Amino acid sequence: MHKLLVDEPGKKMLLLGNEAIARGAIEAGVAFASTYPGTPSSEISLNFFQIAPQSDLYFEYSTNEKVALEVAAAAANSGLRSMCVMKHVGMNVAADALMTLAYVGVKGSLVILTADDPFMFSSQNEQDNRYYGKLSGLPVLEPSSVEEAKEMVGYAFDLSEELGEPVIFRTTTRINHSTEIVSFGEIRKPETGGKFVKDPLNYVTVPAVSRKLHVRLLENQKRAGQIAEKSPWNFINGEKSASWGIICNGVSFGYVSDAVMDLDIEEKVKILRIGFSHPMPKALVQDFLKGCDRVLVAEEGEPYMEEAVKAAAQEAGMTLPISGKGEEYFSRLSEFNPSLVRQVVATFFGVEIEKPEPLDLSDVPEIPQRPPNLCAGCSHRATFYAVKTAAEGMDTVYPTDIGCYTLGFLPPLSMGDFLICMGSSTGSAGGFAVATKQKVISFIGDSTFFHSGIPGLVNAVFNNHDFTLVILDNGTTAMTGHQPHPGVDMKAMNFEGYGQVSIEAVVKALGVGHVTTIKPYNVKKSIEAVKEAIAFPGVSVVISKEPCVLFAKGLGKKRGKPFTVTSKCKNHRDCINALGCPAFYTEGDAVKIDPDACTGCSVCAQICPEHAISPVKE
Repeated sequence: MHKLLVDEPGKKMLLLGNEAIARGAIEAGVAFASTYPGTPSSEISLNFFQIAPQSDLYFEYSTNEKVALEVAAAAANSGLRSMCVMKHVGMNVAADALMTLAYVGVKGSLVILTADDPFMFSSQNEQDNRYYGKLSGLPVLEPSSVEEAKEMVGYAFDLSEELGEPVIFRTTTRINHSTEIVSFGEIRKPETGGKFVKDPLNYVTVPAVSRKLHVRLLENQKRAGQIAEKSPWNFINGEKSASWGIICNGVSFGYVSDAVMDLDIEEKVKILRIGFSHPMPKALVQDFLKGCDRVLVAEEGEPYMEEAVKAAAQEAGMTLPISGKGEEYFSRLSEFNPSLVRQVVATFFGVEIEKPEPLDLSDVPEIPQRPPNLCAGCSHRATFYAVKTAAEGMDTVYPTDIGCYTLGFLPPLSMGDFLICMGSSTGSAGGFAVATKQKVISFIGDSTFFHSGIPGLVNAVFNNHDFTLVILDNGTTAMTGHQPHPGVDMKAMNFEGYGQVSIEAVVKALGVGHVTTIKPYNVKKSIEAVKEAIAFPGVSVVISKEPCVLFAKGLGKKRGKPFTVTSKCKNHRDCINALGCPAFYTEGDAVKIDPDACTGCSVCAQICPEHAISPVKE
């Protein structure tokens, strides 16, 4: 039995934040869950994926976040408790459905989890998705700890049912990827037998219907605001008579609480923790501001609460200083830490703070830099080498996409010139092809191709753009933890009941004039195939097909025999300078291969001018 299915109320277990969120949903009786994987939310989906075969939960990895929200919306409007999980940029993909779903509402309940990523540990931006609550008119909940995240999920389902609206559950990396002792509650048996009751005058959003539904949404927003005023997730800590106020949310609450204690100002400070952040509880905020001489707003990301607090103060005719973001205080960049918050609190309230003496690190050697790199034996490295060699001497542009292969933009491969978002390689390639006389060769992964790369390719075929698209098919969604996608052979993972979509068949069906599939570890043939594709006038596609080495290892597939550098080596170092495989290292002037890291792909052996790289004999 999966550990999150243990039905022992009161049992305590150390859980990752994402595990706690999944457990909270199980306790709340979630019956339907969908996702497109993305860090820092991925482990929620992984646990649902593992739990589904052992329970009544239906779970799916959807093609993208928009589809994930659409299927969850249908389940929720069939009466089921549903959950849709994504990372923050995934909400941009789902936004088209989200905005109108807010009008339509739900008949069961729907919790939409968005995992924001301050500091961009694994993301292309730091967007603050609380603004989606304001934009869509939907409630937003924000936990401050792992334990609270578990409990708040159940509240989110109840709130969704009460309002008949989806609820946005906003986390950040520090909540998702922290661990904490969590107490288990009772598991509510999920209702899995949904039924959709036809009501086109409330479900089919033609203008006449939507005008009526917008009125309903505004009424629900008003009800949500009333609930927020009394929500147990919005509370005040500290002395009621204190004249210094701090308003905070999420992980900031823990940092602020520690800072107040460390600075020994507990008797002077009161803290308003906002966990139900949209609609903002205006009356609660105004009541908190009464008696305060000054107020600091501590929130990661954008000045979302700060703006609302200042507006509430102005409406109540209050003129006290309210600050948050600014050069002296909190930045809109990155995530907070205890030291930063302590310093800002001290500065804002004029409290003296003893700065610890810096540690003497003069005798500590400098830590060697370890830039991110493709794995040893990664087929993407072989593909990049083949493309780079085939296009040698050409004036090229290499649009790339979101995935492990994005790391190809780094030297020595240097195969990535432009990237906006998931699927942008196919669309931007067409733009570069039209706007310049350069040869355009774009890269996209298999999962990303299904996610949002197909429309750009359709556009290219229709408009007769001239570029080559290289689809890097490694048989999994590798970057986020080897989740399946529509092109994966699920039988190889011992799962039955799934279909499989052929990338080659899709590409040919779209009308692409030149389609070829290569095995990138065969370097010579791959270079020849890429040259043919580049020479083709119009849209050409190269499908580079080779399993992800880590995924193959996880499936128990035997890896190749490792290689070694022999005495024939003349120290040209083409192997290192052209490939940058992390299995290589130098010892003095000699080039060596780490046999434990080498996967036996043989690419380096094929490009060595002296044929000095051979399989180990033992």
